[in-house]
Amino acid sequence: MRLGGRESRNVEDRRGSRMGGRGMAIGGGFGGIAILLIALLFGIDPNELLQGTQPPPQQAQQRQMTAEDEAGRRFVAQVLGETEEVWRDEFARRGARYEEPTLVLFSGATQSGCGFAQAQVGPFYCPRDRRIYIDLDFMADLQRRLRAGGDFAAAYIIAHEVGHHVQNLMGVLGRVEQARRSQGEAAGNAMSVRVELQADCLAGVWARRAHEARNILERGDIEEGINAAAAVGDDRLQRAGHGHVAPESFTHGTSAQRVGWFRRGLESGRMEACDTFADPR
Repeated sequence: MRLGGRESRNVEDRRGSRMGGRGMAIGGGFGGIAILLIALLFGIDPNELLQGTQPPPQQAQQRQMTAEDEAGRRFVAQVLGETEEVWRDEFARRGARYEEPTLVLFSGATQSGCGFAQAQVGPFYCPRDRRIYIDLDFMADLQRRLRAGGDFAAAYIIAHEVGHHVQNLMGVLGRVEQARRSQGEAAGNAMSVRVELQADCLAGVWARRAHEARNILERGDIEEGINAAAAVGDDRLQRAGHGHVAPESFTHGTSAQRVGWFRRGLESGRMEACDTFADPR
């Protein structure tokens, strides 16, 4: 990626003070692979995993920031700045104002508006405090495990979470949450799939619009994004974790769906192309 533009001022770096102590229990009944599978689902819904949890006993641990830490912060701030440029223009075109999210960098564990979170939850967006939470070390480890490396793959993850913020501002998340209260588990999961696929599509829209405005993409970047989208498909993750696939339990979509909707946003550059709720498929 060609990043050299402005850095967003909306990055809150909490990595200098690390939270220690026992880890939060996630899942249950899924076996030893449970935490990994949940973590691999980038953009996981924190309301389901974090609501009502309490932070474990902890001790403040000071962490020495390194040059690599600063490089990671700068990369995140530049990518977030690119998303701000695109969505500010898009909202203005629609006669609205884009309210920029805050991106929180943390190490190990942190407190969010959606509850206490550990890195194993993976990058997530909390609609209650309108913040994105990322542990860069854990995200890099996920990319290695998934063989989804590259700077644009990391940017896709950030753009996907920003996509959830866009959904929140447009009222999509609120309407979906209200609808899910009156539905069964299978129908609720299907709604979650549409939410996640729309965020993938919005990440594609961002990439297209940012490239048109500032020429940010280099050769191989699109392939990195497609590879990352495919790597986090529910079918691929379930097959790797359990050896079989249970479509009724999907919450993020198949690899083909995630790639398809990311491509749709990338090729169209239009939010209107991202209406996953109107698509019968």
